[in-house]
Amino acid sequence: MSVADSDIYYDPYDFEIDVDPYPLWKRMRDEAPLYYNEKYDFYALSRFDDVEKGLLNWKTFISGKGMILELIRSGIAFPPGNVLFEDPPIHDAHRGILSRAFTPRKMRGLEQEIRDYCARTLDPHVGSGGFDFIADIGAPMPMRVIFMLLGVPEQDQQALRNQIDASIRLEAGAPRDDFHTDVLAKSAEMFEAYLEYREEHPSDDIMTQLLTAEIDDGGTTRRLSRAEVLTYVNNIAAAGNETTTRLIGWMGKTLAEHPDQLRQIAEDHSLIPQAVEEVLRFEAPSPIQSRYVNADTELYGQVVPEGSVISLLNGSGNRDEREFGPTAGEFDIHRRIGHHLSFGYGLHFCMGANLARLEARIALEEVLKRFPHWEVDYGNAEQARTSTVRGWEKLPVLTR
Repeated sequence: MSVADSDIYYDPYDFEIDVDPYPLWKRMRDEAPLYYNEKYDFYALSRFDDVEKGLLNWKTFISGKGMILELIRSGIAFPPGNVLFEDPPIHDAHRGILSRAFTPRKMRGLEQEIRDYCARTLDPHVGSGGFDFIADIGAPMPMRVIFMLLGVPEQDQQALRNQIDASIRLEAGAPRDDFHTDVLAKSAEMFEAYLEYREEHPSDDIMTQLLTAEIDDGGTTRRLSRAEVLTYVNNIAAAGNETTTRLIGWMGKTLAEHPDQLRQIAEDHSLIPQAVEEVLRFEAPSPIQSRYVNADTELYGQVVPEGSVISLLNGSGNRDEREFGPTAGEFDIHRRIGHHLSFGYGLHFCMGANLARLEARIALEEVLKRFPHWEVDYGNAEQARTSTVRGWEKLPVLTR
């Protein structure tokens, strides 16, 4: 079907669509696998196979102009060091440094600290009749962990998180047009003082590691520039906060809506890792990735021209019946998942995936130790509104 033949309208900024985009995404997969939005001038791919191939095709669908639709359209020049917004070869050099900070072994070493924090924040709610999956664990725990890894003092963490939240929030059903044109200055405003302190007082944290790191830049070994370090830190802080918060919220909501499966997990905690993976598949915290089209490319018999923006709907691909069978739209903690697309795929696969899985597993274990059953208080729940992540701003639950 031609992109012009369908009456489907998909708008990533429409709050009503964002409440439950899955019926629309299914129509797109079936009727308009290559979709074009004239209003915002972007194409979209929604089938699992197309999204996966798009994520792998980094030479045609490049990240160097951004990975968010409105950022690509803004024309902002990004400072070096943001691996999400880079292409090889500099992407590979920068990613290599970060990969050493997020090894599985290092992440496992955080387990007891994460568990202790979850216990401290959940224990006061035992016997109270409820708690909030976002305010009481989903937001503060990932914040504490990522800022601890970076080396940000605890007393400053909430203020920094508030700035990050504000930078991605949509106030109306339209793209933001107030992006800070000097991204580096914004990063310096938030993190320069911490870097200056770490230069004089090195420690076992990521900021110190970045200040002393060296990369191979075209055959020349050099230290990272201050611009690179600032961008790294800003990127890690944002990524480490938002997506895991949304994942924990989706665990709370999805399991509440499937009480039989919640009961099974409460009785057998060995099911928790698989439940985390199924939540990731079923409700991708970051369900849309956009790319700049670097060369004319043919899809479904039509040419997507160079200079276009294409959105890869990994949240849609995760529910594609062509990949996951006729029950793709159902939540099933016993599902065998080869792989899903919630952490991306290929060149930009999320380096924090091990940490996100660890945090989600521990959070669910600690919640279930205290609250084997809960129901969402929808009257007081509030969905977050951004164009980059999808989830909950408030998710109070009632326990018994």
